[in-house]
Amino acid sequence: MANITASDVNKLRQMTGVGMMDCKKALVECDGDFDKAIDFLRQKGQKMAAKRADRDANEGCVLAKTDGNFGAMLMLSCETDFVATNADFVAFTQSILDNALQQRLTSKEAVMAMQLGGRAVADCITDQIAKIGEKIELAHYETVEAAKVYAYIHPGNRMASIIGLNKEGFDEIGHNVAMQVVAMRPVALDANSVPQEIKDNEFKVAVEKTKEELIGKAVDAALKKAGINPAHVDSEEHMASNVGKGWITEAQVNEAREIKEKVAAEKAASLNEAQINQIANGRLNKYYQENTLMEQEYIMESKVKVKDFIAKADKELCCTAFKRLELGA
Repeated sequence: MANITASDVNKLRQMTGVGMMDCKKALVECDGDFDKAIDFLRQKGQKMAAKRADRDANEGCVLAKTDGNFGAMLMLSCETDFVATNADFVAFTQSILDNALQQRLTSKEAVMAMQLGGRAVADCITDQIAKIGEKIELAHYETVEAAKVYAYIHPGNRMASIIGLNKEGFDEIGHNVAMQVVAMRPVALDANSVPQEIKDNEFKVAVEKTKEELIGKAVDAALKKAGINPAHVDSEEHMASNVGKGWITEAQVNEAREIKEKVAAEKAASLNEAQINQIANGRLNKYYQENTLMEQEYIMESKVKVKDFIAKADKELCCTAFKRLELGA
């Protein structure tokens, strides 16, 4: 059996980044053969990755970077904030992003297959799992191409964005719009860019909410006409409580139940569909104003939409695309 020295263990640790005890065990198991010890540690990482595959990796590092007309952004996930904020983990994330950006890769699959220090990123991640002892995965990789691309990383590396403009020479605007994307979480560039499935769902929700409000107003009006405070009978729990407090009588509670049932049914049967659709469309437009980038209020200037802020600088200037990543989102 080979004599394993502290120097040998330290050498393997420097080569792999794995802890001293694991390095010593690998050298002992492989009779001092460094190449076999490295493979031993890699196999350990693969086993650990399989063992931790069902663990939640809700922490991590989100970074973004641009190179003229191309921008890339990725999220490398892990299990704990302790690992996520570790300088080596952040540097590893940055190295993946730097190389992916340099090669202008456009898919997560391409990044996982990319060579990093002579090994595929997928294998490098497995090595990190062996070194750190947590589940690590490349959760997301996004890119944007435009005449000029800008990136913004929020302090703490938990969220970031990349946005594209159709012209160069507007660095401050590009930076600020990228900040807007991170801060205000838009779901799409404009109303036309919102997926139809989301539009349909938001309209359906708006219709139901409108119906509930119209019926609720009719019921409240009927209750007030009968001399009953709607707030005292808005639920069975409140009715029982308010009777106990002497704020309402049992007779009024029974009358309120009858009014609520009768008026709600009558109002539901007589609702004006055209009116409901009109109100629902108004709610949908408000959704666009709050959730699409161009219609949102610009965070740096009150009562100014992002599209108008951009147009102030150049009427032909526009944002062509954006991507956003946030841990836990």
